[in-house]
Amino acid sequence: MRWRAATTPAPAPADPGLGDLTPDQRLRRLELTVTRRLDGLLHGQYRGLLPGPGSEAAGSREYRPGEDEVRRMDWAVTARTTVPHVREVEADRELTTWLLVDASPSMEYGTAELDKRELSVAAVAAVGFLTAGVGNRLGATVLAPGGLRRFPARSGRTHLLGLLRALLGAPRGGDDRRNRPPAGPDLADGLAAVHRIARRRGLVVVVSDFLDGLPDDPEDEPPWERDLRRLAVRHQVLAIEVIDPRELELPDVGLITLTDPETGRRREVWTGDPGLRQRYAAAAAVQREQVRQALRRSGASHLPLRTDRDWSADIVRHVHAQRRPAAAPAAEATRGGVG
Repeated sequence: MRWRAATTPAPAPADPGLGDLTPDQRLRRLELTVTRRLDGLLHGQYRGLLPGPGSEAAGSREYRPGEDEVRRMDWAVTARTTVPHVREVEADRELTTWLLVDASPSMEYGTAELDKRELSVAAVAAVGFLTAGVGNRLGATVLAPGGLRRFPARSGRTHLLGLLRALLGAPRGGDDRRNRPPAGPDLADGLAAVHRIARRRGLVVVVSDFLDGLPDDPEDEPPWERDLRRLAVRHQVLAIEVIDPRELELPDVGLITLTDPETGRRREVWTGDPGLRQRYAAAAAVQREQVRQALRRSGASHLPLRTDRDWSADIVRHVHAQRRPAAAPAAEATRGGVG
């Protein structure tokens, strides 16, 4: 059970947040933030999954003298047709990105300028704008209480903006349980769905708070870990963990009402008790360590984003941190070849 504060007011931001703007204005602001702060860090600069110009088989075609290399000859097709054929491959630079976006009730919470749902949309926008390119495609699965909503992998800015509009305009459950749909699929179901549709190797981005089904025993494996590990065997996986500061510690603000966003159950808590606040912070730290360890065991790259921090700066730092170890083997190989 995950409790969220229901009465702690969010601070009034100096500038309008995403929730104060129309969908088109929010998208424009997101795009400007990405292009001004992040453009050039990921766009067109990711590494191929395998060395060489391409690795995915794409059939054969007739050999063109003077244009094709003999080492690419498809001898099996040549023998069957008695006409020289060469193998065709699709270049690794044509990236297919699959998104799994958690839109469950626990993502509707927030006490900063953005709530967790809006921060998840910002993360999706960053991934979409930065991996956009000729031949690149983006597909998504949205994990909502009403079920899984799928967006086929397509290219182009129009497709990305349509996905972002759908995420921004998705209905929210609020605190009224009478109007909420029954419990929908969980994170493990969403990961399994992505595994079924992401047949070609590429990038899988999971945007969630990863609180779904966390066991009480920190040594136990979360129910979604096995499915995430299966994805990481074939794809490069980026896990974007969305966090609100009130999920890590409680402020001393007197009597508050906590609400479980998944069930609607409420409980009044006196936050003036320092022992209670310490126990809350300790339990939250254990939860986050559970998530961190599960993602590490799964082989996913972990990017935590907080609603009270500059998410674009956090993405920049993550990209630089990932590039330093990736560049080291290439540099060593170059030095070895020169020597």
